[in-house]
Amino acid sequence: MVTPEAGADAHLATRIDRMHSRDKTGLIIFIAVLWCTMLFALVRIWPYISVPAIRFILATACALVLAFNTAAILAMLKHYREDKHFIYGLDLKHLDEMRRRRR
Repeated sequence: MVTPEAGADAHLATRIDRMHSRDKTGLIIFIAVLWCTMLFALVRIWPYISVPAIRFILATACALVLAFNTAAILAMLKHYREDKHFIYGLDLKHLDEMRRRRR
């Protein structure tokens, strides 16, 4: 027999997994859009840069921005995965409380 507390915990775990999945999908899409945008901008302005040193600096800066942003987002995803019950459980608790107060 399932106790009400176990059912509530299972429901909360399902909600946490859904929120985590949405956040993960959004961050992966953000990374893809960031890469596409940066590379598009680099390719579009490349013909207008005639100084090789400036091209090198621009390409290096673009690579660093992409590398650091991607690494930061991947680290954030890892942290969210490890602590998702604490992070999302707290969010859901506050969201539920706000909904109760609006009624």
